[in-house]
Amino acid sequence: MNANELKITDLRVADIDGLPKHMILLKIYTNDPDIVGYGEVRDASSATYAKMLKSRLVGENPLNVEKLFNRIKQFGGHSRQGGGVSGIEIALWDIIGKFYRVPVYQLLGGKYRDKVRIYCDTDVEGKHTGTDMGNALKKRVKQGFTFLKMDLGIELLYDEPGTLNAPLGMIEDMKKYSMKAICHQSGSIDKSLMFGKNYDIFTIPHYATGIHLTEKGQEYLEDYVKQVRDVIGNEVPLAIDHFGHVAIEDAIKFSKRLEKYNIAWMEDLTPWQNTKDIKKFADNSFVPICTGEDIYLAENFEDVIKAGINTIHPDVLTVGGLGEMKKVGELCEKYGASLAIHMAESPIGFMAAIHAAAAIRNILAVEFHSVDHPEWFNLVNPTIKLENGFMKVPDAPGLGIESLNEELIEKFKKADCGKPWASTDEWNGEWSNDREWS
Repeated sequence: MNANELKITDLRVADIDGLPKHMILLKIYTNDPDIVGYGEVRDASSATYAKMLKSRLVGENPLNVEKLFNRIKQFGGHSRQGGGVSGIEIALWDIIGKFYRVPVYQLLGGKYRDKVRIYCDTDVEGKHTGTDMGNALKKRVKQGFTFLKMDLGIELLYDEPGTLNAPLGMIEDMKKYSMKAICHQSGSIDKSLMFGKNYDIFTIPHYATGIHLTEKGQEYLEDYVKQVRDVIGNEVPLAIDHFGHVAIEDAIKFSKRLEKYNIAWMEDLTPWQNTKDIKKFADNSFVPICTGEDIYLAENFEDVIKAGINTIHPDVLTVGGLGEMKKVGELCEKYGASLAIHMAESPIGFMAAIHAAAAIRNILAVEFHSVDHPEWFNLVNPTIKLENGFMKVPDAPGLGIESLNEELIEKFKKADCGKPWASTDEWNGEWSNDREWS
């Protein structure tokens, strides 16, 4: 088929859950039956963010990825709202790679590396000690991982008297209404968090909760980190996430206790838009600060980097896709910030992140959440295979995914969503005046 003859004919989705999160897989079909592009909408999101764009794509040439991206990018937004645009953009790159028989990284300018370092996010269920977490992380090192991350948050203090200072009743509300969010790393955020009292508590930003750590609480968390380091040693990088929605001053004060433990970064200590607090932390702490997974479009990273973020942490399924991720890499070079890629998705999102990481000059690592879910690796063909904490960059066309494992997709289909790959014809007539100026 001539390049000018290739057209988009359909867009369909499949919602799955339990490996470990709610993930939305995406197919863009073409008039070449052998070429289907694979994409993904961000975890814990809505397939509507992709389906609503279908009518703006059908009949278009998928090889014109920049043209189509510029048409639909106005319908994306920060966090999960970036999922539709990002997933579609990735699927278009996959189509281009398959059409021209080259890997996606080659389309992005070629690769800087043949394999990409994976950093392993690790959880321990229920009430536990730093020694328990240390043993879990040590297991990761034995599996070959060379960069680690753990959660370290105020939820560890909820049942420890005298460790937290807060408006009376606030901690009880957090325990009652937000524990699903706190514990979502090994599963999906429940949709009930988006309604009623759950939503009211879940959406209070860090600076407005009124929660502070007492000296006893600071000592408790420091001892937790000490126990972890006593088990894993000081040589392997260890990042910290999910500290909790507390004032930035508490994070600064606690970070001073962490300086001797060689922490790779503390992540998302304030809403990313709050550059004032980012700068305050950066000016008063020697522990690196990290953010970025909820930022849409590369242009929105510049002020965040200027405020003092040490490690930029974009998600390819929120930032706008592969082209925007490449631009973020260039911004990091311009301002001297390190780059790690957030990734809590299916093998489709993972492979997109791997191609982006291969094509960016300097990269720390790509995140990984699914070590303990063996079926996750089999969702795509060929299966995902990590080697000593690294992922080899594939040389196969597109993302390097030949097909999806439809049996597993059926097994893990999300109960409250439609049948995988069901018709989306109801979106064929969607339209509006999309011009952004008069």
